[in-house]
Amino acid sequence: MSVAFRRDSDEEHREPRPDLPIPAGPNLVTLRGLARITERATYWQSRLETALRSQADDDAVKEIRRNLRYWQARRATAQVAPVADGGVVAFGTRVTLIRDDGCQQLIDLVGDDEADPGEGRIAFGSPLARAIMGLMAGETATIRGGGKTAEIEVAAITPIPD
Repeated sequence: MSVAFRRDSDEEHREPRPDLPIPAGPNLVTLRGLARITERATYWQSRLETALRSQADDDAVKEIRRNLRYWQARRATAQVAPVADGGVVAFGTRVTLIRDDGCQQLIDLVGDDEADPGEGRIAFGSPLARAIMGLMAGETATIRGGGKTAEIEVAAITPIPD
């Protein structure tokens, strides 16, 4: 039978998954962020060793190696930022914001791999962080998003506690 009429399996034509994207810009981290990156790299290294010992399937090993490459790259490029003094909004500060509706919000400005918006930790490169970076207590910023505009006031700034 001609090759043109034969159906190859999907396995033969699968594209390899690309590496996990590395955020652009410097890899600034807090001490907590560096510890998290190191913990994740160690975790994936352990998973790889276990997978190789147990002779896991190739796809599982490839996925583990993909994650390991990401965390090793992040550990290799991590730059621990100096501890902020809390005088202005900067990387490594905890900021109390007052929205124009009167609600208060407490956020920590951290590195990309440490960010968790649900826990109040936002990446220093996020739109909100960029809008308030460099402000002092009492100053305001205008935030635009979702077709709306809001004013937020920086009520307090402190270094993130250890």
